[in-house]
Amino acid sequence: MGSWKCGSCLSSLLIPLALWSITVNILLYFPNGQASYASSNKLSNYVWYFEGICFSGIMMLIVAAILLVLENDNNYKCCQSENCSKKYMTLLSMIFSALGIAFSGYCLVISVLGLLQGPYCRTPDGWEYAFEGTAGRFLTDSSVWIQCLEPAHVVEWNIILFSILIALSALQVIVCLIRVVIQLSKILCGTYSVIIQPGII
Repeated sequence: MGSWKCGSCLSSLLIPLALWSITVNILLYFPNGQASYASSNKLSNYVWYFEGICFSGIMMLIVAAILLVLENDNNYKCCQSENCSKKYMTLLSMIFSALGIAFSGYCLVISVLGLLQGPYCRTPDGWEYAFEGTAGRFLTDSSVWIQCLEPAHVVEWNIILFSILIALSALQVIVCLIRVVIQLSKILCGTYSVIIQPGII
């Protein structure tokens, strides 16, 4: 019962993380609160990978919903033996948790790349990635941010939102990894004892 509550709590935690990921990713399309840059395709290319909306968002919501269903005791009816059913559900739960790691891991990698690349902005030389060749050094040197003339405050906008996405997806990876470890320990350590029905022997 304690492990069920722990697993259910972890799965439920994925839902607000996914909703926040969707919200933060959407905000990346509106630097300085304006939609004109998205319509004219003047955004960082990593914004268009839909890492927060699709992978760390919608896909993680689906994973969380499936995990919550699998953790329901009423679903332990797939085999004649309750022990078999629980092991089967545990294996499915571990597989979907691993998928959660893949989805949130994708968002984590893309968000890191987007953060290091820097924003696509208008400089005195035109529209370009002003900090693409700096290997992320611009993140700690705010004096160079003035190179981006438009959109206003786009450097801060990108740094804050990509950093939030990194934090959210990293938490999702940790949650799913903990779930995999818990489910794997149940299978390997034999949490589910063999149940012998009266009259079988």
